[in-house]
Amino acid sequence: MVYTIVVHLYAKDDQECIEKLSAKLIEASQVYSKDKETISWFVMQDHIDKRAFTIVERYEHESSQQYHLGNPYWKTFDPYVIPLLEKPMDLRRFHELDTKETVHTL
Repeated sequence: MVYTIVVHLYAKDDQECIEKLSAKLIEASQVYSKDKETISWFVMQDHIDKRAFTIVERYEHESSQQYHLGNPYWKTFDPYVIPLLEKPMDLRRFHELDTKETVHTL
C-alpha cells in the first residue's frame, strides 16, 4: 500500500524567503526522488498565493521513510527551511486507497 505524506508550507511575506524556499524545495525533490523505495517527491507552489507551497511524498511502504530520514540531506532541510516560514509546517500522513478493483456505488 502506498504511503503518502503531504506537507503544506507558508513562506514569510518576503520575496527573498519565497525564492529561497522555492529553490530549496526543488533541490530537495531532486535529491529525495532518488531515495530507495521513493515513488515520487513532488513540490508545488500555489497558483495565486506565491507564499503557499505543498510537498507530496509517495513511498512504497510506511517503512520506506527510513531511507528518506537516513539521507544526509535531511539534516540540512529543517534548519534551512524553518526560518523562511511564517508558520509551522502542516504535515499529514496517508495510506492511499486501492483503486485497482472496480467499485460500484448506489
